[in-house]
Amino acid sequence: MPDATSLTSVPDESPSSLLRFCPVYAPTPLLDLADLAGALGVAQALVKDEGRRPLGSFKALGGVYAGLRALARAVGLSTTALLDPARPRMPLPALVCASDGNHGLAVAAAARLARARARVFLPDIVPEARVARIVGKGAEAARVAGTYDDAVRAAAKAAQAEGALLVADAGDDPADPVVADVMAGYGVVAEEIVTQLAADGHQLPTHLFVQAGVGGLAAAMAEGLRATPAPPARVVVVEPESAACVGAALAAGCVVTFPGALETAAEMLSCGEASAPALAILLRRGAQALAVSEAALRAAPSFLRAHGGPATTSSGAVGLAGLRVALADPALAARFALDPESRVLLLATESLPA
Repeated sequence: MPDATSLTSVPDESPSSLLRFCPVYAPTPLLDLADLAGALGVAQALVKDEGRRPLGSFKALGGVYAGLRALARAVGLSTTALLDPARPRMPLPALVCASDGNHGLAVAAAARLARARARVFLPDIVPEARVARIVGKGAEAARVAGTYDDAVRAAAKAAQAEGALLVADAGDDPADPVVADVMAGYGVVAEEIVTQLAADGHQLPTHLFVQAGVGGLAAAMAEGLRATPAPPARVVVVEPESAACVGAALAAGCVVTFPGALETAAEMLSCGEASAPALAILLRRGAQALAVSEAALRAAPSFLRAHGGPATTSSGAVGLAGLRVALADPALAARFALDPESRVLLLATESLPA
């Protein structure tokens, strides 16, 4: 996201309105990859390239929007007034969050835009380069021994103790306004896709294969594209076998804790508990889940690149990993109603680290 001077007056509180008044904002490309479709054996493969966002991932949309909204609510201002460069300096609460990297970077950017402080809790397995990007945005980084979920607990405890604002991308409360704002930010991706499908004259996709994490992106896509898919209109949420918390929650009908160390090549999806607000949407939209192996996750980025797609990470290509696994298994293909006439929508959710 841009520096504070790049954002001018915003007429309302919606994410898309805020972005329209940001000079560096532009919709990310929706790529029609015929070579990829041919290699997969489907009729069409559309890939939304979220690595083109200013912070390098779709997380820029949710964390920035939710952070700014939380600050505005806390001091009784509109987001417009909060971002007004003529606003006198005033004490603002700090923003606190847990992250594997990208969400923390977005929250740090929100704090910088509003001239507030930010503190990001990260599990100790997060690479130092990701931590350095967060610190470079002016935030404090706090390492936590253990998993992402340990960082989530540490962030919540710190926010409560310090009177800071917790900007979580997941939560136990289905009505959590901050988590709702995060998903609303992600919803801009769906808005762009709907516009691009019409503008480019594409046939509507029949399937969405989307990565999980805590489920926020998948829920935002399922909700935002609810009127878009053509039959059989399947939403398939893909995640690592070692961190399949959304699939477990969908099966149980409620949030459950997925056991284990949650270690995976798809680092951004190393999550042990789904988000309750996201789960409610995914259940309502009839989403299905698919867990894939580490081998499939590691192979997906190079396969995407070799067939005309953008450079991304194992986290960024999880949807493609799931699609390849499903197409290679007749039982899974039947379960998801995949065939040579399928038109599949995928998201490459982040760029390669600089």
